[in-house]
Amino acid sequence: MMPKLHANLPPCYDLARQLSAYLDGELPADLCHDLEAHLGGCPDCRVVLDTLGRTVQIVHALSDTPVSLPADVEARLLSRLTGA
Repeated sequence: MMPKLHANLPPCYDLARQLSAYLDGELPADLCHDLEAHLGGCPDCRVVLDTLGRTVQIVHALSDTPVSLPADVEARLLSRLTGA
């Protein structure tokens, strides 16, 4: 059975493009209101916003010092990224 597609896909797509500006406090008040109204009735978009917000928090919490990976993990990661 095919999964049911999200019924609000066009409005959700349009609003999803604004989530980063919303989280950064850069969205105009009228658009914030529209976005918040949509989020109040769309659990899918709420999950996207929460996930994006958490991702931003994690990235901001990272230091500028790169994390060392074990050699085997790094090799597998590079292999997947390069398609080798």
